[in-house]
Amino acid sequence: MQAMVQDRYGPPEVLRIEDIDVPAIGPDEVLVEVRAAAIDPGELALTTGVPYVIRLMGFGFRKPKVPVRGTDFAGLVEAIGASVTEFQPGDEVFGDCFRTGYGSLAEYTCARADTLVGKPEGLTFEQAAAVPSSGPTALRALRDLGEVTPGKTVLVIGAAGGVGTFAVQIAKTLGAEVTGLCSTAKMDLVRSIGADHVIDYTKEEFADGVRRYDVILDTAGNRSLRHLRRGLAPDGTLVIIGGRGGRWVGGTDRNLRAMMLSPFIKQTLHAPFFKGSKEALQSVKELIEAGEVIPVIDRTYPLQEVPAAIRYIEAGRARGKVLITM
Repeated sequence: MQAMVQDRYGPPEVLRIEDIDVPAIGPDEVLVEVRAAAIDPGELALTTGVPYVIRLMGFGFRKPKVPVRGTDFAGLVEAIGASVTEFQPGDEVFGDCFRTGYGSLAEYTCARADTLVGKPEGLTFEQAAAVPSSGPTALRALRDLGEVTPGKTVLVIGAAGGVGTFAVQIAKTLGAEVTGLCSTAKMDLVRSIGADHVIDYTKEEFADGVRRYDVILDTAGNRSLRHLRRGLAPDGTLVIIGGRGGRWVGGTDRNLRAMMLSPFIKQTLHAPFFKGSKEALQSVKELIEAGEVIPVIDRTYPLQEVPAAIRYIEAGRARGKVLITM
């Protein structure tokens, strides 16, 4: 089968198409013919090996531990392990392959059955592949950590991004008054997915000392804790997803500071690292099938153009998700 592989860290151009063996599945695993896979900002870090802290987090110190890139996908079940009863060959599924040691940027991938869910009715494979990480991350950040309930005010920083577009819509389903923060060019998109208010960060400051939000979800990763807390209600909740920073630790230093500070102040600061959750993925699927949430796709690329897709995300132009089609 064809797959996008890498044997060393470097710029996106180190990725190359190669013919490799189809994955062998274990008793609790499923072999999936990939129809579409998602690219997110994390792929740039895993390709370049920067920030260096990711090498110490089990992704490979001198070279990538998993040679095939990609995590989220949608496709058709090709074969099932001996212990799998939930799926059959031919089923349309979506999910992630994070815990199997295989990537999704390939014609076939291997995934644990407990990370897969039947593809939502009415979605294309491309739309479904946009969901598995970003949708559940937004849901768990707002529902579980932010404890968003009707009437609360929510600010989504990076509202036009992969997680952000899901977060705006999910916050609305939870009954919140939602403000999205984004650039000028992306304001219309954020309004179109349901934001009550949109702030252009190039022209207006959200932490102006007047507006305070019950929950702030920061998906952009480049603002200081002091700055974020100025826009947070005295007893509000901040949830930081990811982060950007220097070559060594990236945004992890800010995340660690948030967790260390939180016990000593009235505001609650979270910086979670979410693992896949079948429950959360199923919940997002139900919201999609109810017509309350729809994946936002910026553009798609063929498998051989994965480096170009990563460069596009690196430039910060993406609105919603960027997909790879097989």
